[in-house]
Amino acid sequence: MREELIRVETLAKHYRVPKMKLFEKRQAVHAVDGISFGITEGEIFGLVGESGCGKSTTGQMIVQLVKESAGSIYYRDRKINDLSGAGMKALRQELQIVFQDPYSSLNPKKTIGWLLEEPLIIHGIGDKAERRKIVTETLEQVGLSSDYLKRYPHELSGGQKQRVGIAAALVLKPKFIVIDEAVSALDVSVQSQILNLLKELRDKLRLTYLFISHDLNVVQYISDRVGVMYLGKLVEIFDAGSTVDGPLHPYTKALFSAIPDVKGEKERILLKGDVPNPIHPPKGCAFHPRCPLATDKCGRERPALRSITPSHAVSCHLYEEGDIFQ
Repeated sequence: MREELIRVETLAKHYRVPKMKLFEKRQAVHAVDGISFGITEGEIFGLVGESGCGKSTTGQMIVQLVKESAGSIYYRDRKINDLSGAGMKALRQELQIVFQDPYSSLNPKKTIGWLLEEPLIIHGIGDKAERRKIVTETLEQVGLSSDYLKRYPHELSGGQKQRVGIAAALVLKPKFIVIDEAVSALDVSVQSQILNLLKELRDKLRLTYLFISHDLNVVQYISDRVGVMYLGKLVEIFDAGSTVDGPLHPYTKALFSAIPDVKGEKERILLKGDVPNPIHPPKGCAFHPRCPLATDKCGRERPALRSITPSHAVSCHLYEEGDIFQ
């Protein structure tokens, strides 16, 4: 059995908002609100949800680009969110991120060769000849030749820029990579190429991914397990490839009902109302104001994320009875 590589416990991020009145109580946006989950070594863990649900913030906290408000982050059973600057710098060789927008994540004034070599210089890896070899090999791994070393970002297509972004994450030979909406800005045909490349790299280099997206089709295709977020909370975790153990949470069911069905046999679940204000999240279950199955209990008590089977956990009062696997 593979070991757990990443573990987050009661992770939260609250952003304070400016006061509108002099004596008004200071308020905060609950971007991420006490989530816990683990990612097994070699796994692709997909994190999905509507825009603003906190999935990108979660990924950025794990690699410590954003500092959490509360909670703990573990890498190989080592707590990393209280490391010193020097300690985190050393760990960054193993934890990397690929950003959403390939157009703005690369410095337009620098060549591709410079962009890929810079992380190696910062971490004191090799001499100039050794660094050039590493950069060239990394470009080849993402399907680009050494001819791209002297090119600038504006000379590349969207797909080529994203390949360079992936190469920038790979050049330090990490073990864990956050893939944050990395294909959302690309054409569908290019998306499939990048997704297949990510799968190949996972298998070849023995990588582990947190794959963040709002596209359920993409998440299902690439992920081993899927976590669903709503209003800063994790509401369900399940195996992506399971044909028996499908989504259970009413919100997840609504999301999956929106996936186009070529046969036209699927019933679309339409949610009423808007996503609640994250400054004033609802009491109890965050989804209950929009849930067609909500009870009085849903408005009073926040459900815990419980294991319904060994491979499926859901945060919903509808599934609190029966055997619970820990």
